[in-house]
Amino acid sequence: MIKTDILIIGAGPTGLFAVFEAGLLKLKCHLIDALPQAGGQCSEIYPKKPIYDIPGFPEVLAGDLVANLMEQIKPFQPGFTLGERAQTIEKLEDGSFVVTTNKGTKHNAPIVAIAGGLGSFEPRKPLLEDLIKFEDKGVAYIIKDPEVYRDKKVVIAGGGDSALDWSIFLADVASEVTLVHRRNEFRGALDSVDKVQHLKDAGKIKLITPSEIVGLQGKDKLEAVVIKKTGDEEEIILEVDNFIPLFGLSPKLGPIGDWGLEIEKNAIKVDNTLDYQTNIPGVYAIGDVNTYPGKLKLILCGFHEATLMCQSAFQRIFPDKKYVMKYTTVGGVTGFDGSKKEAPKAVVKAID
Repeated sequence: MIKTDILIIGAGPTGLFAVFEAGLLKLKCHLIDALPQAGGQCSEIYPKKPIYDIPGFPEVLAGDLVANLMEQIKPFQPGFTLGERAQTIEKLEDGSFVVTTNKGTKHNAPIVAIAGGLGSFEPRKPLLEDLIKFEDKGVAYIIKDPEVYRDKKVVIAGGGDSALDWSIFLADVASEVTLVHRRNEFRGALDSVDKVQHLKDAGKIKLITPSEIVGLQGKDKLEAVVIKKTGDEEEIILEVDNFIPLFGLSPKLGPIGDWGLEIEKNAIKVDNTLDYQTNIPGVYAIGDVNTYPGKLKLILCGFHEATLMCQSAFQRIFPDKKYVMKYTTVGGVTGFDGSKKEAPKAVVKAID
């Protein structure tokens, strides 16, 4: 059985940053993730997608963010169980928990932090005839490598952040980018909406609104999309190489939904007035997997939640110790393997 101080379910950015904050408090972490590598959606779905709201980084690729987080937590030597899904949870008489994966690996910890992002997910697909026929033959729901679209004619459908961000990014990659949305208004960040409008005015993006894709054409591969503008019976046939519908992901909590947690709209309810703890004492939920009044599904919010969770976890593990966090610095510290190394540490006032 694998024993640790904090067992983190989910190795996305929020889960990884929790390792750092726990390490400052000399708490050991182990992470479980169903994916074969750390990084969550940032590694699996959009490693080349630029992210703009990480403090200190005007722009950073999702994959690079993961690499930086992995480097940041290296001194604290977290353990990983990858390619396995957290299946069941059991509370022992001593108050600690045993989490068993779908492959039978058992983990024991006094604290469990669920950082599973959106959980298991699949893309929302438009209801189009022959859509499946053209999958991987011009139709894709996820952009992993933008270079695939170099000098191609690309149509993106959607009105959220992903559709806007990828339209902006591919404007300098594809030979032609067309963004189709069924409304004139977009749901994404206002800055992204402004950038798309500027690119349209500059002739680098075609913007067709309000409209939607109503058909696909081609023989062995996608050759054209059929676009219908709202209130107009006439259809537009646009020759394309690639069609990318970005309508978001359909999340599922999976087995975690059966753990006795309080669930609201496929997310785990937590107490955000203090530490993001669930209705089960000792079990926390941080990042996109949780919900509370005013919740924003942003990576930077997950970082904040992870920080408060770790401090609450310290107090649960060591109820007789009190401390005041002051700031972090860098100094020679002893690693978990006993070696001396240069690593971050918390400067605290501790009272036993």
